[in-house]
Amino acid sequence: MIIDAHSHLWLNQDTTVNGQPIYQLESNRSRSLFFGEERQMLPPFMTDGQNTAERFLSNMDYAQVAAAVVTQEFIDGLQNSYLRQVENHYPDRFFTFGMADYRHSGFIKHAETLVKEFKGIKVPAARLSQQFLNDEMMQMMHLLEQEGKILGIELMDGDVQVGQMEEIIQECPKLKIAIGHFGMVTRPGWLEQIKLARHENVYIESGGITWLFNDEFYPFPSAVHAIKEAAELVGMEKLMWGSDYPRTITAITYKMSYDFIQKTQELSKHEKRLFLGENAKRFFGFGELPHLPYVKNMSE
Repeated sequence: MIIDAHSHLWLNQDTTVNGQPIYQLESNRSRSLFFGEERQMLPPFMTDGQNTAERFLSNMDYAQVAAAVVTQEFIDGLQNSYLRQVENHYPDRFFTFGMADYRHSGFIKHAETLVKEFKGIKVPAARLSQQFLNDEMMQMMHLLEQEGKILGIELMDGDVQVGQMEEIIQECPKLKIAIGHFGMVTRPGWLEQIKLARHENVYIESGGITWLFNDEFYPFPSAVHAIKEAAELVGMEKLMWGSDYPRTITAITYKMSYDFIQKTQELSKHEKRLFLGENAKRFFGFGELPHLPYVKNMSE
């Protein structure tokens, strides 16, 4: 059983972040303008710029990934409308996060609606001001705890926002929290984010870990060592695998984003089961999952 705890979906990517546009360059290209630079945002065969649930499911079925958590990010634009459709159509395969535009005051009204519609709410705190925790944000945290919903969040490098997370955890001790990008593992001070998972309801997911160790590349031995180091601090039962699909599969295949964990000798079979699926199934509340048989490649 494999569950992806960090992925992205969109029908159209057209947004602005910090005054910089992000959009598909041409209708028949998979590249985007990203903060003034041309970037390969999607695999080159996705020429219509649409990163759909159906395409992801095809990748998931091929790679034997039973379910996925779909998060959001400002660089993708708000995808609430599409993600509501995705979870309605494929409730057994996807858990989707809603997201408000926290860059503008008054977002709490929209957030109140999203909390009712989604099982979780995403906050990309790394793209907000360093002091992201204000009265509105704390109000939303209390609402999430009250409604039994999940907070997904990514923090700035190191420990600069860890103190604010400690305040949220103290104020909302029953709030379930998933911290993304494995604490920005290749940056100084990353273990301070990992230590937050010493709190009962805080977990860490590894979305983007292959991106963060891209210079080393497959089979990412330093990523494995980092996972072991984090497990020594908080326990393997607090860590979850995430791919950061689809951006990471411009460099590697979707299956490669997790099979370096399956193939390593540094982790036990039990640790691999926890990290690759069992922890995420319990944390996100997935029910019965499909059995996905292995299908041989034509090249085998």
